[in-house]
Amino acid sequence: MAAGLLFIFYRENTEEKYMSEQNNMKIKRLLFLFSLPFLLAACTSYKNVPYLQNPEAVNDLEGTLPLYDAKIMPKDLLSITVNTTDPQAAAPFNLTVQTPLNAVLTNINTTTQPTLQQYLVNNSGEIDFPVIGTLRVGGLTKNEAESLIRERLRPYLKEAPIVTVRMANYKISVLGEVARPGSFTIGNEKVNVLEALAMAGDMTVYGVRSEVAVTREVDGVRTIEYLDLTSKDLFNSPAFYIQQNDVIYVKPNKYKAQAGEISQNRNFYLSLVGTAISVATLIITLTK
Repeated sequence: MAAGLLFIFYRENTEEKYMSEQNNMKIKRLLFLFSLPFLLAACTSYKNVPYLQNPEAVNDLEGTLPLYDAKIMPKDLLSITVNTTDPQAAAPFNLTVQTPLNAVLTNINTTTQPTLQQYLVNNSGEIDFPVIGTLRVGGLTKNEAESLIRERLRPYLKEAPIVTVRMANYKISVLGEVARPGSFTIGNEKVNVLEALAMAGDMTVYGVRSEVAVTREVDGVRTIEYLDLTSKDLFNSPAFYIQQNDVIYVKPNKYKAQAGEISQNRNFYLSLVGTAISVATLIITLTK
């Protein structure tokens, strides 16, 4: 009798253990099947994250890429200096301006330290330079503008002057899926798309690397160039070097877009439920 009871107890425990193991196996399989799409999505999305995914092809590019020279455009603000061995001879071509500064604690009007006159390029690509008059500099590089001014100064100076042209308002903008979107001033007047993204704190993991838009305006015509930062053809694109006033836009991937849509819908429904509860509470209060 005791042996029979022990056998029955052992069999029941064995069956329970077997059923428990079977249930655990089912749960593990379900968890694996549930997580498989996320694992595949993670593997797929990682492939889209790194830049320049084929460095061997980049190193095998034939020829040397041309050096970039920014061209002067309408609304550029130019700083132009003319230097000679005789400062008095060059003085008429280096105009200075003084900015009025109102003292905070007194009523005395003071001025700041004189600064060099800057020249705004008009829509026709021209500036009005002292003594010489109108100069058409639109579409010229810095070196070409310096050569032009140097040539026009010959009748007024006994020696060949040193002319320096700088762009004072060389700015670009970076928007979209980057860490720090905003506008940035470029001091050396030369920046490529990778450097521009670095200034903005780099792209987030949600940014689409294969379709970065560069909006550009040339002679009043706006164009949009799309760059694939994962391709070796990036370096041959006319938009690889960013021009003044260009706008770079990094669009979000579908996961970020879907998350934003879900968040908006959730906030809407929460607001709707909250409003419904408030109305119901008001009705119950009034009917008491």
